[in-house]
Amino acid sequence: MQIDLIQEARRQAEICNACRYCEGYCAVFPSLQDNRIFSDGDITQLANLCHNCRGCYYACQYTAPHEFDLNLPKALADVRQDSWETFAYPQAIARTFQRNGMMIAFASVLAFALVFVVANWLGRGRDGNAFYAVMSHGMMVAIFAPAFLLPLASLGVGLRRYWRVVGGERVTSAHILSAIKSAGEMRNLAGGHGDGCNFEDEDRFTQARRVAHQLVLYGFLLCFASTSAGTLMHYLLGIHAPYTFWSLPKLLGVPGGILLAFGAVWMFVLKRRGDRHLGSVSAWSGEVAFIVLLGFVAISGLALYAFGATPLMPPLLYLHLGAVLSFFLLTPFSKMAHGFYRFAALVRDAQRKLPQ
Repeated sequence: MQIDLIQEARRQAEICNACRYCEGYCAVFPSLQDNRIFSDGDITQLANLCHNCRGCYYACQYTAPHEFDLNLPKALADVRQDSWETFAYPQAIARTFQRNGMMIAFASVLAFALVFVVANWLGRGRDGNAFYAVMSHGMMVAIFAPAFLLPLASLGVGLRRYWRVVGGERVTSAHILSAIKSAGEMRNLAGGHGDGCNFEDEDRFTQARRVAHQLVLYGFLLCFASTSAGTLMHYLLGIHAPYTFWSLPKLLGVPGGILLAFGAVWMFVLKRRGDRHLGSVSAWSGEVAFIVLLGFVAISGLALYAFGATPLMPPLLYLHLGAVLSFFLLTPFSKMAHGFYRFAALVRDAQRKLPQ
């Protein structure tokens, strides 16, 4: 990790710890105030615990032009981003994506869509109706199973590195349950007093960012549950696609897609409104690219459902599959990884609050 980023965050954390005006603002400050000195691992943990709500910045009396020049949200964002890139495997892809995210996301979607076009043109093993008349089930499994498992393995390597650096201890069920509750409620996006964030407007507290994240989280989980239900129905019950609207995959997937699409668009709007200089400036392109890619996955999936019985179905299918494949393969290197690292940070924080 970059030593200068750690040192700057440590300098600011020490000043904040001496001041303590922001005590109770969010989960970062109780954890920060438990320490008198900060190791590199402590700073990395604080950075991943921070949700960049920015309330502390707008309340701080030591921001520029004060000589202390505090900007704790940015300092922690820089460390957080650098930690994800350092722990990622392989590192080079992560650093490249953060700086050229939009170009990489756009190119990968088109490239993978073209691969699916060529596979269909070769006519290899189309074996059913609807989507499977364009792309066989066997080919989809052969492509997407590794694309799902390999990123999980990459994330596993990164999380193991993170856990060692932050001094993680043996995890208990109480730690896991505490982290799940906090993540599910998006508690740290509600501010210390439950008023919300100052993310897009320094003079107004709002729950907008919290709600947008909840829409994305629960929309994604519903879409994942839809895919899982379809897989179980296919292999265990012998019920094959296409499924009717009143089937479990559709009852989960359609609302999930709507929530995910709406949440991603809302997050994009909030991202554009926020002051990018209170976050990691170098990662702005990668963060926006991730939101756009996530939204495109949802919107293309809904469009595929709406126009699945029309001549538009094949090109929509190619684009949707290309977007989904890009999303999975880029997950360890995009901001999607932040969900895993933030959950690990919440587990580590639960160990602070609930000692063994």
